[in-house]
Formats: sequence, C-alpha cells, structure tokens
Amino acid sequence: MQFTSERRLDDGVLEREFALGEIPGTLWTPGSAPAPLILMAHNNGLPKGQPRLVARARYYAAHGYAVAAIDAAGCGDRPRSAAEEQARADLRRAMQAGEPVDEIFESFIGPLVEGAVPEWRTTLDALLELPGIDGPVGYSGWTAVGIRLAAVEPRIAAAGFFAGGYVPLAQREEARQLSIPLLFLLQWDDEGNPRQRALELFDSFGTKEKTLHANMGGHVGTPWFELEDGGRFFDRHLK
Repeated sequence: MQFTSERRLDDGVLEREFALGEIPGTLWTPGSAPAPLILMAHNNGLPKGQPRLVARARYYAAHGYAVAAIDAAGCGDRPRSAAEEQARADLRRAMQAGEPVDEIFESFIGPLVEGAVPEWRTTLDALLELPGIDGPVGYSGWTAVGIRLAAVEPRIAAAGFFAGGYVPLAQREEARQLSIPLLFLLQWDDEGNPRQRALELFDSFGTKEKTLHANMGGHVGTPWFELEDGGRFFDRHLK
C-alpha cells in the first residue's frame, strides 16, 4: 500500500489517499489509536469521493474509527468496458420504463460483486497491517457487496446495509448464511429498490441479531440521525 497524499482535517481526522496495485482508496483515521476499522462501500459505479460517502466516513472517523473506501473495478474513475456501460444504460432505461430488470441486473451486478469482493479482501489485509488500525472490523454500504463480503470474510464482525431491494440471486442465498449483527436501512419510497424485495431480503438474513430502520422518502433521503444510530450500532459491536 502506497500513500499518495494526506491532509489533516479540522476535526483532527487524517485523510490519506492510497494506491494498492490498481486499487485506489481513501483512508480516514482518528487522532487516537488503536482504532476499529469500518469498510465503507458505495453503490455500483459511484466514486469513493462521493459527498455522502465522505460525510459518513468523516463522521465515523471523528468518533474513533478508521474508515476506508476504495474504487473497486468498474467504479469511480477506473476503466469500464463497453459492455458494462451498455448494461448500465439498459438497466436505467428499463427501470425508468417500468420494464422487468432482473435479467439485466443479474448479468451486470453479479459480476461486479464477484470482482469487488476480492479487492476488498486484499485491501483489508493491507489495512490491518498498518499501525494504529486494529480489529474488529465493520462494513457499511452497498448491500450486495456487503452480503458476499460478510459471507466469505470472518473478520467482518458487524454490518450496516443500505437499499437492498435489488440483490443478485447468489447474494440472496448467501444472506441466509450470515450470523453477524446487521443494521438494515430502508427508504420506504426508494424508486430504485422495491420495498417488498427489501423486506423479503431482511426476513431471509440468517442472523438472530438484525434491525430494520425504515424511513419515508426516496433513495437519497436517509435522515442524518441514521448516521448517529449507525454509530451506536458499531459502538456496541466493534468497541
């Protein structure tokens, strides 16, 4: 892991950009150490510098966590194939037209998850070798990636999932295997994640400790207080 830049923020958090082979990432660390680690994954295609993700990362870092985000393959500024771009366009068109999207979704998102999780595990290996970062490890963000990562990575001790209406069939099956504490956020009127599918996914999680928070509003309308509740969730399980 090579750090390419760093800056000290007003709240005392150290923000550093890094490169791990072809994987670009950002690491936020608090002034105190050692710190538990939260892996923060954005939804498909968005960059690690997306403002809502950065705001969440800085909040958790200011409250004593090391937080890392990466641009997995096909996300942020990383190259995308013509087939991926066409699949994105087809998915958007079908959703806007109210047409069935399952076949497009499976063929597009499934491979993204398969490619992202090994890169997250490689990143986790490197992060836990750094001074000042310690376990346990939490996950916050994209549901599809989080399910697979939690299913295959025993170092993940707790996870918060966002917007779980559309999840590949493979991850819907893996959800039954999960045994770690989960916090599942649902926007009741999310135009891109069918409510009933999200409720069915929550019901399928195998863990006995799972919490569902549902709020009115669309995809980007998650209330700020959910960030505070998420902090309390991670405090219970990572500190």
